[in-house]
Amino acid sequence: MSGALDILFPYQATTHDITVRVSVSFLADQSEPEKDRWFWAYHIRIENHGQGPTQLISRRWIITDGRGDRHRVEGEGVIGAQPMIMPGDCYDYVSGCPLDTPMGAMEGSYRMVDDEGEGFDVRIPRFDLVGPAVAP
Repeated sequence: MSGALDILFPYQATTHDITVRVSVSFLADQSEPEKDRWFWAYHIRIENHGQGPTQLISRRWIITDGRGDRHRVEGEGVIGAQPMIMPGDCYDYVSGCPLDTPMGAMEGSYRMVDDEGEGFDVRIPRFDLVGPAVAP
């Protein structure tokens, strides 16, 4: 199954027994290149390989556009939720990112809390945002 997950989620990172997997798709139907607007959807899977439950409290993103300009986005939870992830379980969500350049990248971290109240950060792997105009 790991091989199939690697194909479905080509970007991944593991921190403190938590694996974050990412898949990204360019959304041509929501993009307007003539107006300098490109849009991507990204699917995140957070897997708990630890011995106890953990809760996602907040997120921190660094979004880099095609000019190299970096934008920071921080907030509570993800898509309005602060999910508790039990050992052996995973949490999936889909969100999106608009840019005014046809390419860019995202990376960041989640702030998690374990069942004893200890906080720790989990890395979100860097993933590329590439529109069809710049695809190889």
